[in-house]
Amino acid sequence: MHEVTKTVCALQCNGRCFGTSPRDCCHIECAAGCKGPQDVDCFVSACRHFNDSGACVPQCPRALIYNKQTFQMETNPNAKYQYGSICVSQCPTHFVVDGSSCVSACPPDKMEVEKEGQRKCELCSGLCPKVCEGTGAEDRQTVDSSNINSFINCTKIQGSLDFLVTGILGDDFKNIPPLDAKKLEVFRTVREITDFLNIQSWPKELNDLSVFSSLTTIQGRSLYKRFSLMVMHIPTLTSLGLCSLKEISGGSVYISQNANLCYHHTVNWTRLFRGHKVRANNNLSNNKLLAECGHVCDPLCSDSGCWGPGPDQCLSCRNYSREGTCVDSCNFYTGAPREFAGPDGECAACHPECKPQSGKATCTGPGADECVACASFQDGPFCMSSCPTGINDGQKGLIFKYPNREGRCEPCHHNCTQGCIGPGLKGCLETARLEITGIALGVPAGLIFCLVLFFLGMLYHRGLAIRRKRAMRRYLESGEVRL
Repeated sequence: MHEVTKTVCALQCNGRCFGTSPRDCCHIECAAGCKGPQDVDCFVSACRHFNDSGACVPQCPRALIYNKQTFQMETNPNAKYQYGSICVSQCPTHFVVDGSSCVSACPPDKMEVEKEGQRKCELCSGLCPKVCEGTGAEDRQTVDSSNINSFINCTKIQGSLDFLVTGILGDDFKNIPPLDAKKLEVFRTVREITDFLNIQSWPKELNDLSVFSSLTTIQGRSLYKRFSLMVMHIPTLTSLGLCSLKEISGGSVYISQNANLCYHHTVNWTRLFRGHKVRANNNLSNNKLLAECGHVCDPLCSDSGCWGPGPDQCLSCRNYSREGTCVDSCNFYTGAPREFAGPDGECAACHPECKPQSGKATCTGPGADECVACASFQDGPFCMSSCPTGINDGQKGLIFKYPNREGRCEPCHHNCTQGCIGPGLKGCLETARLEITGIALGVPAGLIFCLVLFFLGMLYHRGLAIRRKRAMRRYLESGEVRL
């Protein structure tokens, strides 16, 4: 228990001190009284911001610190997290790490992941994962107008998806109206189905299955007989349109009795199968005859086939691809933004700080350290929009740099506390501000001085004129007397 006293602090102490002398001020991070001048001398639980193992600090040790040797932000081994007003090295077991804080749940745009034994919040790429129950249960035998909204924003279907006649055309016995074809757009977010996809009925307005354009995997954990993908008895279907499907983990494929279906025969199905489950004896019969189709894949598609017409329906590309569409070439030497090609031939943009080159590649990869030249500034091997200013170096210090004439970032003098505009102490911003302040004060002071001299000069000349007049009067008066 601290002894409460009434001490009149010096004005410099802002009301927080441990004595009456100007040297007896509490540390600036103390919220109340203290027993000494250091940040560890604040009264317990009386910090303005955070308590780090008994020391009052403006912020907890950050997760990333600036490495002066590698010119990069790196993981801080001494990082701590904000838990209320306390800095902790680990969040409590029922909390997760979100940036530099311990939170009870991740925000809507992030998902919870486990890394290195610690639960963390990470930004979702697109929609955050949402697992939804599939169909097949007694009260949920098919997708229909009564349950279609339960699939909104689903990314993974736990179970199977069945599309039966009673779901598409309606079920009078259960008083379920027909399904609006536009409602099927909800399935564009689905990326994975754990069991099977069974399509035995489909709206006549749709000629493909492109509402499943994001579907990448059918796991086939449970099969319909021996099949994990079934499409049958749909006369309006002209192509499958499953342009993102990359894997069928188990089971076989049954695509039959679709009178106008083409392109399915071009697909190299063996490239899609994974795992060790039985997947032999695919049934691709009784669709439109190959001779009658007359359709071929886009010239930009590889020999692996396609799901339908156009360069965005290829299983793989002959040359390069950009955001799922096959292209002749990436923007290596012209166009915006400049690009490079990844190992799989995917065109990807160079870092925004890379300076576009003429007649040669602008970058070799996505990083700011993989540019041929920088558009703005360069800090070590990294292109930057500005030089580091006030970045924590993990040693209770801040890094300040300035750009030299070549645009390279150089460290400010170690005594510069607010940054700099050039080398040495003269380049410190605080010094420059003092010089600017001196100039700003000197100009009006000089003007005032000149005005004073001007008025003094006028007064002096006026005095001389008055004295001359008086002398002339006396002279004239003395001449009259002599006469």
